[in-house]
Amino acid sequence: MTNHFIGYQSGRGFLYQLSGASKLIFFILVSVACMTTYDTRLIVLVGLSSLALFKMANIRWQQVSFVIKFIAFFALLNVLMVYLFEPSYGETIYGVKTVLWQGYGRFYLTSQELFYLFNLALKYFCTVPLAVLFLMTTHPSQFASSLNQIGVPYKVAYAVSLTLRYIPDVQEEFYMIRMSQEARGLELSSKEKLMKRIKGNLQIVIPLIFSSLERIDTVSTAMELRRFGKNKKRTWYTYKNFTIADILTIVLAIVIVFITLFLFKWNHGRFYNPWQ
Repeated sequence: MTNHFIGYQSGRGFLYQLSGASKLIFFILVSVACMTTYDTRLIVLVGLSSLALFKMANIRWQQVSFVIKFIAFFALLNVLMVYLFEPSYGETIYGVKTVLWQGYGRFYLTSQELFYLFNLALKYFCTVPLAVLFLMTTHPSQFASSLNQIGVPYKVAYAVSLTLRYIPDVQEEFYMIRMSQEARGLELSSKEKLMKRIKGNLQIVIPLIFSSLERIDTVSTAMELRRFGKNKKRTWYTYKNFTIADILTIVLAIVIVFITLFLFKWNHGRFYNPWQ
């Protein structure tokens, strides 16, 4: 059951050997580059590379299926909302109008709008896999030390570390409660109607949130009793110095950023226009 949780998964391989700081820098730089450009070639390349990294990290579909489906739903919803608000935005961007579907009134579909919406959806599947990879291959303590290593105050870094540690615990507790409820006869699987499943899960989530807040208060009190935050600096047990692989990872991220800037100049803007 724990294989379905989003959180750090111990493993071997190139990604697990990298420093958390280098992975964090790579994730930030590449995400910014992919979110600012609409060059389909670069976005597709980064997306396919992310899938290859999943294979290298031995992360199975079952471990990330829920997150991917969740993101796919919101990506589809975002694409739909963009189309409903401005169905002619694509032709405005690319300066060409190729009608594929006449539609009704102001709602029609062009090749340009479809291409723009395709690029918009690609951005989700370009950056989200990188975020999932980072979370699942970086130990929370190493992530905290990495944040502190790049200049984030250690109090903030430690808070992030506790959050990442706590997410799998909350997921495990939720699934345990849900299994207990199902054993008592409360149907929460896909066999039940959607609204009843939502109502049943809310009956679990709301008490779980309050119990989680109580646990957080206990942890913060314990940290205060141990005088956490007294000193301006602290050492980290999981601190790792940069290796050649870390430096190459950061250099690759910088190269991707420069490629994005070059594409801005080459395309005369953020958008790649195949109709020119």
